[in-house]
Amino acid sequence: VQLQASGGGLVQAGDSLRLSCATSAETFKYYAMGWFRQAPGKERDFACGINWDGDITNYAESVKGRFTISRDNAKNTLYLQMNSLKPEDTAVYYCAARWGTSPRPMGDMNSYDFWGQGTQVTVSS
Repeated sequence: VQLQASGGGLVQAGDSLRLSCATSAETFKYYAMGWFRQAPGKERDFACGINWDGDITNYAESVKGRFTISRDNAKNTLYLQMNSLKPEDTAVYYCAARWGTSPRPMGDMNSYDFWGQGTQVTVSS
């Protein structure tokens, strides 16, 4: 499964940005999806996740209330709406997929089978 993340860029603090993660895989609708991010010099961290049909979401405390994850299974696309961006949100953002039946927590990075190439988000103060 190939995942293509896009939508990153340079914005100012307080701005909004929407990331997309597209795949041509017909099996997209069976995958749970996650967004992870890696800031310079830091480990990759979980930002948020969504189950296969979109009715369950999970957010890291650092993004809760500002970020919204969603998906369109008809378009095989995952989204991340990021509002009220802060300089500490600066990172490379990765989308990831795993089988929807996985019992492991959404934030478990090792439970994801497929990863996109990442898109850079830079928030200036």
